[in-house]
Amino acid sequence: MEGQEPVSGHAAGGQQPVPEQDAFTRWVYGRPFFGGLWLTLGGAWILLTMKASVKVVLHVGMQGVAGYLLPTLMVLLGLLILFSPDQRLFYSVTGVLISMGTWVTSNLGGFMVGLLLGVVGSILTFGWLPDQEARVSRRERRGPTWQEPQDGPAGDTGQGGTDTHMARAVTAAGTPRTAQ
Repeated sequence: MEGQEPVSGHAAGGQQPVPEQDAFTRWVYGRPFFGGLWLTLGGAWILLTMKASVKVVLHVGMQGVAGYLLPTLMVLLGLLILFSPDQRLFYSVTGVLISMGTWVTSNLGGFMVGLLLGVVGSILTFGWLPDQEARVSRRERRGPTWQEPQDGPAGDTGQGGTDTHMARAVTAAGTPRTAQ
């Protein structure tokens, strides 16, 4: 190991070195994992907080069935996001609408916890972009910085520049003139 240079943030070809990753890590980073996970957990939370049994829900009518249907669809959409990320935009928009619908049908969206998990998970999914290069900071994009004064030397009082001559001409005439 002696004689080797320390590894910097950039490889010789301008690409960053890829760390060793296992199959699960590659799978997680290849899809909107946390968005799908949060949407699934939001639907599961709402289902767990439902107090009525299935027998009572079937007698209540459509309002009661919707109390179980919407969180079940949230779980299904979350799993679809995890295992079929190609259609993530449709799943995320549908997930937000269904999550908001649980406010009315399912104990205020699982006492707001399931509703917020579903909405945030759908938003994370909608905003996820695949195959995007890592962001480079502004300092790294600029390259080496030069310490040049932008307004001229410190001892310069502004006398003698072309802008100063134009300003004097405008001030003397009283009306601005167009540059020729």
